[in-house]
Amino acid sequence: MAMDINNESSFPQSKWRKVAYGGMQPGFDDNHTDDSFLEDMVMNANVVKRDLLKVMQDSVSISQYLCIVVLVGLVWSYTLQSILNENSLLLLDASLLGSGFLVLILTKEMLSLTLLIRYVLNISFFITGLYVLAPIYHTLTRSISSDSIWAVTVSLILLHLFLHDYSGSTIRAPDALKDPILTSCVSLNASVVASVFIASRLPSRLHVFAVMLFSLQVFLFAPFITFCIKKYSFKLHLLFSTVLMVVTLAFVYMLHSLLFVLLLGLLVFVNVVCPYWLIKIQEYKFEINGPWDEAKLCFDITD
Repeated sequence: MAMDINNESSFPQSKWRKVAYGGMQPGFDDNHTDDSFLEDMVMNANVVKRDLLKVMQDSVSISQYLCIVVLVGLVWSYTLQSILNENSLLLLDASLLGSGFLVLILTKEMLSLTLLIRYVLNISFFITGLYVLAPIYHTLTRSISSDSIWAVTVSLILLHLFLHDYSGSTIRAPDALKDPILTSCVSLNASVVASVFIASRLPSRLHVFAVMLFSLQVFLFAPFITFCIKKYSFKLHLLFSTVLMVVTLAFVYMLHSLLFVLLLGLLVFVNVVCPYWLIKIQEYKFEINGPWDEAKLCFDITD
């Protein structure tokens, strides 16, 4: 009996191997690991090292669009207070439309005459349809109280800001234009409905047309124009955003000092505090990768 035991112990033990679906290996426990188990472990392989200045520059796009929406709210407020009349609004609409086309011509690298004519035709159809629908918008919310209109409008604008695509991915990706993501659609629809609610409280149909044209120009075309500026020159984008923030703060200060403090605090929070938080949070990022991770399948589908 002792001889059998000695003969069994004299046999060399097989080397441990990684077996995924082969079951237990003779001579080893099912949870056995050897010294090579952690050789392929990688720490924080996919963690992106961010620079504070770069993050602050990227956050300017958020502050820029916040100021654009605030300016829209100021125009709405001045119009409801009869400070801006129909002629002033129409002049503002024409100025924005002309400025948008000018920026488009100067920043687009390949802008053919055919594409420019198509832009003009689309804008013409858009303005005509908006003018025809202005009487409907004028009487759309006549049976709804003003308090409900204000509450719903503020909620829709907040929803628009929360779901807006600040990265511009729906603009720069052609496929995204054909099949936009749900959040972008909800954000755009919220801004359009808010514009309709505000326009329905105006005294005349021309007022309604002018305010709707102004609002839709901003919500529909302003992201595209600002993206063209940023793509053409990042320094010009920063300069334009800085001027826009200064102008917005000046107009808000003339309207109410408390709103000025709130807006200034919001801009500082977005441009300084949030980037600093993001950089500090990166210090606690802890990611482990190794051969035990699930395989990621990549398919190259070509026509």
